[in-house]
Amino acid sequence: MSTLAQAGPVGSGPDVAPDLAELQRRAAARAVARAGGDHLRVGHIVCSGLVRIYKSEGVEVFALQGLDLVVDRGELVAIVGASGSGKSTLLNILSGLDAPTAGVARVGDFDLLTLSAKRRLRYRRTMVGFVWQQTGRNLLPYLTARENVELPMQLARRLSGRRARRRALDLLELTGVAHCANRRPEQMSGGEQQRVAIAVAVANDPEIVFADEPTGELDEATSAEVFAALRTINAELGVTIMVVTHDTAVSDQVSRTVAIRDGRLATEVRRSTRVGSDGREQIVSTEYAVLDRAGRMQLPATFVEQLSLRDRVRLNLEPDHVQVRPGHIPEHEEHIAASLGAAGDRDEATGAQGGAR
Repeated sequence: MSTLAQAGPVGSGPDVAPDLAELQRRAAARAVARAGGDHLRVGHIVCSGLVRIYKSEGVEVFALQGLDLVVDRGELVAIVGASGSGKSTLLNILSGLDAPTAGVARVGDFDLLTLSAKRRLRYRRTMVGFVWQQTGRNLLPYLTARENVELPMQLARRLSGRRARRRALDLLELTGVAHCANRRPEQMSGGEQQRVAIAVAVANDPEIVFADEPTGELDEATSAEVFAALRTINAELGVTIMVVTHDTAVSDQVSRTVAIRDGRLATEVRRSTRVGSDGREQIVSTEYAVLDRAGRMQLPATFVEQLSLRDRVRLNLEPDHVQVRPGHIPEHEEHIAASLGAAGDRDEATGAQGGAR
């Protein structure tokens, strides 16, 4: 996917977090092992020109308007956006709960536009795992944490008995809730329930986990624990993870954050490592505006407001960048302003010379 660097104070800002860098390296290594080679990591999730139109009482609503997105195997990506931006629609399509109207939506070897009912069921059972915002959708209230994790393995007939129990306990330990193994959901905190839900989501070793607002009902400290569990699962199992949330602060928790606005990708934040002057690794966050396959780009709302941009803008191609200027200022007025400015500069220069004499 092509990107353009976004200028301004939202650009780069380092913060020390070498543990995240190490988790990213481990996730990439596990993903390569799962894929069978580094060349097979690219394009685990591919959306191109993705369109979803809903019809209600004769009115068409465009939830997705030609969205382009590529996620490589082993990535941990957050999709953020305001209510109605299209992020939940994208998640429903990629998780197999909804079908797109047009475009390309491919996950691994599955073409989501042409899936039969039988193949769609197989896709949801074997390819993907889910973590929902409401804990009632993730866990059965009458089962313990261990039994909840064992259940998907038993239903899929992948593991049973001691082997299922051993894997369930291992996953609970991996997500930091081994102490909850024999507790039912009502005996756990909200954060513990969500971490158990993550263990349930990866019980059958899916390639991808989709999480819909997994921290929406949690406080900041508990949310950090849930994201830590997601990062650990990503690093240790090489699972691709996509988190949908309205919380823009989530970019501090993941390596890549994509923002959706009006059914298209708008901006993207990537976090990478660099070695600081003190020799320690640092995490650097850089924000980009996204350029889609048709050459379209959405300007950040703050830029539009600050410069009073509306209706149309004027573009100038410079040797190393594109200049964007308001289009509502007539060109002849700009020439007059430029001439007056130049004349003022000459007057100031003349006055300075006279004073010097």
